[in-house]
Amino acid sequence: MTKNIFVNTFLVGVSVLLLCAVLFFGIQYTQTKDDTYKTLRQEAEYAEQGLLLGGVSYLEKLGEENRITWIDGTGEVLYDNSFPLPIANEKDCPEVSSALSSGEGKSLRTSESSGESTMYYARKCTDGTILRLSRPLSAVQEAFLAVRPVLWVLILVLVISGILSFRIAKQIVNPINGIDLDHPEANQYPELAPLIGKIQEQKMTIQEEVASREQMRREFSANVSHELKTPLTSISGFAELMSEGVVTGDKVQEFSKDIYKETQRLIALVDDIIKLSRLDEEAEEPEWENVDLYDLSAEVLDVLRPVAEKQGITLNLTGCPTTVAGVYQLLNEMVYNLCDNAIKYNTPGGKVTVDVSTKDDEVLLSVADTGIGIPKDHQKRVFERFYRVDKSHSKEIGGTGLGLSIVKHGAQHHGARVTLESEPGLGTKITLIFRKKKIDPKE
Repeated sequence: MTKNIFVNTFLVGVSVLLLCAVLFFGIQYTQTKDDTYKTLRQEAEYAEQGLLLGGVSYLEKLGEENRITWIDGTGEVLYDNSFPLPIANEKDCPEVSSALSSGEGKSLRTSESSGESTMYYARKCTDGTILRLSRPLSAVQEAFLAVRPVLWVLILVLVISGILSFRIAKQIVNPINGIDLDHPEANQYPELAPLIGKIQEQKMTIQEEVASREQMRREFSANVSHELKTPLTSISGFAELMSEGVVTGDKVQEFSKDIYKETQRLIALVDDIIKLSRLDEEAEEPEWENVDLYDLSAEVLDVLRPVAEKQGITLNLTGCPTTVAGVYQLLNEMVYNLCDNAIKYNTPGGKVTVDVSTKDDEVLLSVADTGIGIPKDHQKRVFERFYRVDKSHSKEIGGTGLGLSIVKHGAQHHGARVTLESEPGLGTKITLIFRKKKIDPKE
């Protein structure tokens, strides 16, 4: 940040100085050139008086600081103090032509005689001849360069500007770097009040999130311990009775079935815990792909159909093929858990309907059942981990209490929303709402 402020401040200073330098030297150059033309005009006036009184001999006595040319009314050169005669006719020269017509003329052009860029001033004398004085532009440039000391001033100003920019950058950044993040309110700079407010707000939000996560972690650990302990205790008890020979005959088979049932429940529970842990850790995930929710739902229903048929439950799929971008395995688990719950908490002879549709720029996947429903006061908590509306019924059907939590986390992972509609005794409808987005295979 210090570097950026320093660079930007210094560049502003340099830009202003360069602009001022260009303006200064531009004005100075123009002024020097105008002064040179004025000098040539004055000297031409004096030369005219001397020429009328003393003739060519007067011109010969003048110095060679300026080139002096005497031209008659036809453009023929009568005298030149820099080049021997004869010299080409000068009538077509801009300054001479202007002097013949209006009395005086000036121009800046390349001299045919010397090849230099030259400033010319021509004056028409009272006898009709033309007296022209000229000076090479290099002489003007040398006069202009007389202000070169200003360049050293500019360099000095640039150095000072750099030092001041660095100090300003430091003064701006130091108060920010010096903020005590544990006690930001102790800051003494009112200009930083909005920033301090944002820091405090963010700090409180982070603290609340940390506290919430810690509370969730403790509750999760306690619930996991309890949920794991229950089937393990049952398995341990059954195994102990069988090992001591207390159980005999048909009871052995009955106990074996109970052990198998509790083991399957334990496996399902561990499997769901692992899934949730992966979602919480946001571990590296498989690449996203285009998934047809209609085809995926058909596959899930085919897997669950034998279970549904045992309870006399009819499975239906409506809608049309619709594709979204997502992780196939996670989407499969989400739809599976919704359908599995719809079967488990249904009534004998009930119905489960999965519908896939689109609305505007959204894709909707809903799972509706004709089951026992969820009371209003429980609907907000059913997505919590290990939360069960009817614990005894959940245990009877082998529910882990984590299915809807996986659905909720999976929806968050895909940027989707979850809605729930339910009436006790009439059934439940849960809808996943995805953004209509596909992955371009070319990307």
